[in-house]
Amino acid sequence: MSKQDTEIHKLVEREEQRQIEMIGLIPSENNGSPAVHAVLSSSLNNKYSEGYPGRRYYEGNQNIDEIENVARDRVKELFGVPYVNVQPYSGSPANSAIYFALMQPGETLMGLKLANGGHLTHGHPNVTASGRFYNSVQYGVSDNARINFDEVRQLALKHKPRVIVAGNTAYPFELEFDKFREIADEVGAWLVADISHVTGLVVGGQHQSPVPYADVIMTTTHKTFRGPRGAMILVTERGLEKDPDLGKKIDSAIIPGLQGGPHNATTAGIAIAAKEAAQPEFQDYAKRVRENADALADSLKANGLKLVGDGTETHLMVIDLSEISPGLGVQVAYAMDVAGIYANRNTVPHEPGSPFYPSGVRLGTPLVTTRGMGVEEMKQIGEWIARVVDIVKDKTLPEDKKERAKFIKEFRAQADANKDLLAIRKEVTALASTFPLFKS
Repeated sequence: MSKQDTEIHKLVEREEQRQIEMIGLIPSENNGSPAVHAVLSSSLNNKYSEGYPGRRYYEGNQNIDEIENVARDRVKELFGVPYVNVQPYSGSPANSAIYFALMQPGETLMGLKLANGGHLTHGHPNVTASGRFYNSVQYGVSDNARINFDEVRQLALKHKPRVIVAGNTAYPFELEFDKFREIADEVGAWLVADISHVTGLVVGGQHQSPVPYADVIMTTTHKTFRGPRGAMILVTERGLEKDPDLGKKIDSAIIPGLQGGPHNATTAGIAIAAKEAAQPEFQDYAKRVRENADALADSLKANGLKLVGDGTETHLMVIDLSEISPGLGVQVAYAMDVAGIYANRNTVPHEPGSPFYPSGVRLGTPLVTTRGMGVEEMKQIGEWIARVVDIVKDKTLPEDKKERAKFIKEFRAQADANKDLLAIRKEVTALASTFPLFKS
């Protein structure tokens, strides 16, 4: 990049160095290939292309049309679906577009509770568009942290949802799309599969595919798929049998419904990522993501930490700190960052804290696997995380809500200077710096 703007250039360099020296365990983060990164800063970013191939509102889109067609064709072939839209800016507007196409305001939307591993856009009440414009009914998990399909069925029979969403953001188990399909058929609902987190595992044969079961599939393209930051909507044969115009309705929901011109550089990045995901090497990548997740989970448990559901069947897991101290997720996540390992605080089922001060920490293995780390590194990372928890486990969150902000501010200042955390960081940096940001 140009060094004329020294202020921004230095910040970008600092961010790159941070990523090199630290270990990233946020399950929604990954690193695209050099080929993906190259097109993101190309001349494609200059062109405005409102509309669809052959039907643009601006001239000069001959090359853009071909790029979008290639992207759509590659994704269709990769997933075995008849329709794809690659224009959504990200997962949240993509979900909104699906609801826009399938529902009327006030109709019922069913999704997994946020605190149980769901996503804001799956109908989280009051504060989200999906929870405000639709009648939101939320299902949860059983005591074993798995989706309670008895509850899903009971709620569906009672509320007759127009759309049921099978998806997650912090649910560590495989999504059983076949069970959702049975319930959706029983009540005549559309089944939408949000596979944003597990797309790479689906493509890599490490997770049940939603294609035979869902009507519509939404996925982001930057998590386990290892592409640019974007999203795409897929309609299955089942969906088109139910409504032959469903693809057209999705297109119209994107534009003019919710968006303007697509991000053409992102579209090219999606095309490249789809080609990469079709290679045999990607199958191996998905397998290693799963192996690393199991190894990290085993290490955490061996070092005395509790996991939601006692493990993982995907790329992610959630440490449950509620028995140590409610709300400890904030302190542990920040202390991990000081120690050179970045993750994110997260709620746990039956959360005793709050969304702002939750009792869990969410971890995932896509990025460390992309960097070439393996089972032995996961064992070491689990040990480091356990050491961090031990260092801050007595930093109990005050019960008085007014005192919490002050407490966290003081805690962070102390953590920044904590010699034990900084000692771990030296060990982390020594390991992380030996693994490049991208390794195919």
